[in-house]
Amino acid sequence: MAAYIVFTREATLNQAELDTYMQQVSPTMAGHPIKILAAYGRQEVLEGAAPEGVVIVEFPSMAEARAWYHTPEYQAVLQHRLKGAEYRAVIVESL
Repeated sequence: MAAYIVFTREATLNQAELDTYMQQVSPTMAGHPIKILAAYGRQEVLEGAAPEGVVIVEFPSMAEARAWYHTPEYQAVLQHRLKGAEYRAVIVESL
């Protein structure tokens, strides 16, 4: 069953760290069944506070999503995102 990681950027803290993350994240996806569905596109807020940006990434399963997220390669790059901004990230399983 497909699963999605939804990343919402709540507040930027350090643009240089985010730039480093953006430059280094793509190679972490090699060999993983990842499909980027949305990445910082235009948004219309229906409820609550607007996030600065949203990224939605599709995987074939929850296990595949967790497998990529917890790779040593992504965990090393993730440190730049965490220093660069406040984010929320959740894995959601499809119906």
